[in-house]
Amino acid sequence: MTLNDELTAVQQSLDGLLRSLDRLERRPAGEGLELRRVRTDAGHLRESIALLREALPQDRPRPAMVPVPDTPYDAALWAGAEDEGLGACDRRAP
Repeated sequence: MTLNDELTAVQQSLDGLLRSLDRLERRPAGEGLELRRVRTDAGHLRESIALLREALPQDRPRPAMVPVPDTPYDAALWAGAEDEGLGACDRRAP
């Protein structure tokens, strides 16, 4: 099971908890402070799971491979270019 699947399972369990809390609140004794605290904690857990999901690397497809030929590059590509740290080809290196 992938990490994303695990987070989805946790989210579904949390949704089930919230549905159960809704049923408990409809009962005569469901208006207490304890039930409100559990609902608040469940809301915090939902936010934390969302933040965790955003922080994890996404399952992205790999980019297509770009073949690099083994043949040498055309020397005309480098005409007039300077070698890094050496300067232009008509000057001496320090």
